[in-house]
Amino acid sequence: MKSSLNPIITATCLASILSIGSTTAREVVSIDMAAFGAKTDGSDMTPFVRAALDEARRSKATKLTFPPGRYDFWPQNASEEYLFISNNDEGLKRVIFPLTGFDGLEIDGGGASFIFHGPMVPFLIEGSKGISLKNFSFDFSRSFHSEGRVLAVTSDHVDLEFSAEFPYQIRNGVLVFTDGEKSSAPATTVTSGEVIYPYGSLLAFDSDKRETAFMAKDHYSLGEGVAATEIAPNQVRLMLRDASAKPGNVLVFGAEMRDSPGIVISDSSDVHLSDMTLHHCGGMGVIAQRSADLFLKKIQVTPPPGGRRIVSLTADATHFVNCRGRIEMEDCLFEQQKDDATNIHGLYAKITRIISPTRFEVRMIHPQQAGVDFVKPGTRLELTDGPSLKEDGFAVAKIVTRINKQSTIIEIEKPLPENVIVGDSIADADANTADVLIKNCVIRGNRARGILLGSRGIMVVEGNTFHTPGAAILFEGDSRFWFEQAGVRDVVIRGNTFDNCNFGVWGTACIQVGSGIADEFRKTSRYNRNIRIENNLFRHFSNLPLLSMYSVDGLTFTNNRLERTTAYPALDGVEGKLFMITDSDHVKVDEPKAASSD
Repeated sequence: MKSSLNPIITATCLASILSIGSTTAREVVSIDMAAFGAKTDGSDMTPFVRAALDEARRSKATKLTFPPGRYDFWPQNASEEYLFISNNDEGLKRVIFPLTGFDGLEIDGGGASFIFHGPMVPFLIEGSKGISLKNFSFDFSRSFHSEGRVLAVTSDHVDLEFSAEFPYQIRNGVLVFTDGEKSSAPATTVTSGEVIYPYGSLLAFDSDKRETAFMAKDHYSLGEGVAATEIAPNQVRLMLRDASAKPGNVLVFGAEMRDSPGIVISDSSDVHLSDMTLHHCGGMGVIAQRSADLFLKKIQVTPPPGGRRIVSLTADATHFVNCRGRIEMEDCLFEQQKDDATNIHGLYAKITRIISPTRFEVRMIHPQQAGVDFVKPGTRLELTDGPSLKEDGFAVAKIVTRINKQSTIIEIEKPLPENVIVGDSIADADANTADVLIKNCVIRGNRARGILLGSRGIMVVEGNTFHTPGAAILFEGDSRFWFEQAGVRDVVIRGNTFDNCNFGVWGTACIQVGSGIADEFRKTSRYNRNIRIENNLFRHFSNLPLLSMYSVDGLTFTNNRLERTTAYPALDGVEGKLFMITDSDHVKVDEPKAASSD
């Protein structure tokens, strides 16, 4: 029988779909992007992607394939949506791959390289299920951060040299980073047609080790930019004190905003990311919110080859907020990103007004959580005391009235417990419950910590290698600053190698609790529970502890090995204790066995 399919769409197989009492069959069809018009000649592929996705919706195609090659994407022809993305910056975003409302779609890059030009979100997976992305890499033509090689450092200035990859100008005596291009469109009173890359922080990286410089500190309070003069072609003198840098370092100008995360997953389920390399984006690499069953396999977050850049992404490699089901990360590489490898947590909203026993107002306090709604009728709420993080009780939302992106009025089915007061917080009691597996991953050379664990599900961290300047593993959560719900219930950390962590300023131990519990409540609060640390190797230069823990119920540290190294200088003014554990119950800690050096 002659096929009725469009010639650019091919029937690849028949899939059997079982339903109750019957079996039906449907064609699984594939869209060939080459036949659809995609080209590797440097022209804008955005319209072709948009047309292909429209066709996939119409024909219910389940696969979209790219031939190998480089494909370029610009924002001018991209779709547009105002997005509230947790822990990133809200705004009107241009989206290249808007995967909204799909039920079963695979995008196979065929080994292709995707290059994005200017501010945008490459992938948005929203209200979809059964999405698979695989076999491609992506990068941006101009990174959202900038890097300069340190030539000299004095008490009041730093001399830097910039490569052509980081175009800049000195304007009114201030260093300004640009894209190096002028728009062909006429300038207006509000824009010159160029793209500016503002910076909000400075941090030194060791160019040889390709990691943050030993004990380097972030430099903030830069105002509208740093005063500068040009001292030679591509060389600039920054009028800057205490840069925490040395000649030979790379000084990284951190992106001021998190406007362009790489892959945004929102209100979706059964998402598979595999065999992908994320060289850069202007925000988090993968950020998932209110989603379930998320699987990352062989994902590499790393700068592009050739040593052109020392930093990969400008924020966390991955981040998961209010997620359920399963989160799995296996055989991944997370290196040289500007923040943690992952952070898995829920959200707290602060009670700002109690209107009646059954009605109250809550507010999203942190600006990067505004608009990330998590309460709807039927949501079971956890009521939490702010300073102690103790549970005050539970309630079920009946009527939810959003006032604006920060404030919501909630009516609950039964009166609030009498001990709930203004200043306490609420969370979705049934979100942030994903079972988590982080296995055989390498985490190294990035700013800050390794992984932040906060899911209430079963969490297993196994067979990974950590080489982080701060804590390799952090148990956080608070309802006074970040408003991130955590408080683990079942964690196993086994068979990992902790390779000379704590060579920076972002931690007090290799594995630590950093929950925002007020000091006076630590004796009675037991926010984290059931943490088992076993059969790990600690290669440890530092005299900081292996463990720094408080307010934990159920902690075991058994069958671990310790190898003392001289990889970095020892820290001054540190006691040298292996364990700092206070205000905790049911603790069993065995001294680690000595491990011979290689």
